[in-house]
Amino acid sequence: MRIVVVTDAWFPQVNGVVRTLDTLRARLIARGHEVEFITPQSFRTVPCPTYPEIRLALRPRRHMARTIETFQPCVVHIATEGPLGLSARAYCVRRGIPFTTAFHTKFPEYVNARLRVPVSWGYAVLRWFHKPSRAIMVATQGVEDELRRWGFSAIRRWTRGVDTDLFRPRPKDSLDGVIQGPRPWFVYVGRVAVEKNIEAFLSLDLPGTKIVVGGGPQLEALRARHPKVVFVGEKHGDDLARHFAVGDVFVFPSRTDTFGLVLLEALACGLPVAAYPVAGPLDVIGDAPVGVLDEDLGAAALKALDMDPEACRAFALGRSWETSVDQFLSNVCPFEPADFFGPEPPAPPAPPV
Repeated sequence: MRIVVVTDAWFPQVNGVVRTLDTLRARLIARGHEVEFITPQSFRTVPCPTYPEIRLALRPRRHMARTIETFQPCVVHIATEGPLGLSARAYCVRRGIPFTTAFHTKFPEYVNARLRVPVSWGYAVLRWFHKPSRAIMVATQGVEDELRRWGFSAIRRWTRGVDTDLFRPRPKDSLDGVIQGPRPWFVYVGRVAVEKNIEAFLSLDLPGTKIVVGGGPQLEALRARHPKVVFVGEKHGDDLARHFAVGDVFVFPSRTDTFGLVLLEALACGLPVAAYPVAGPLDVIGDAPVGVLDEDLGAAALKALDMDPEACRAFALGRSWETSVDQFLSNVCPFEPADFFGPEPPAPPAPPV
């Protein structure tokens, strides 16, 4: 199939959505599909207010239409609700082209945390955005239940996987000299931003050392406020995996993530998880003996120290990206390009012999 994926979230952003979509692209291509990603890299952009690391495409409508018509896909998937997602949605609705969408991020809660806009207003906008979608893909049952309470329908499951070759147990001393501090090491990996509730982790009274891996708009302010915390900045690839693996417990303070890919990456490295009992951790971990979910995050972090790293690794080995790709393909809505873009151009004549 020829598949178009439209996403406002793309490199150089470092987050679970970008890593999920990049993995999806690679695995679709490996299966023989033709894939075109429409991302902010093809447009003039401006920084997102309050979050300059995110780039927003300017006036994407014409280039969006030209790209889709040139590629002539038989599947259109809109991954995000930003300027590119809005432009692709408008184009598909205007032309009557079927498309699917995904719900990756709880934007209403994020906007409320930053600007105090009522959460109900945000979900009203998202209902409008997703209403024409043939399938709204979500990662967990918990998120599906929340969206149904907000009045969404046509919801389909699209789970996540983990690269267990990259994210694997490693010697705990492999970053000695790079990271300094007494054990145990409590690790957070993710955006350093208000919506991640990271202050709930940094303010805990825990023994040992807290380590924060990631960048974001709160990085400098939190670094100044918590001088005893080790902030190492953004990490990628093998370096990121090593920063997971040297820890003793992975602490996940977010209450708004729709999945939390970092949970699986930590578990694949042999780290037990401490988190709140909310959608995301509840769906990924549940009552498996690989993490502690408790409203007292500090107590959860201390209890997680006693969990078996081998059980964490074994749990992650059962979460395959191939299953994720199978679900994605079962959810999309293929169509005949000729029905919307006109007939295929004739093949060029064969060269003379």
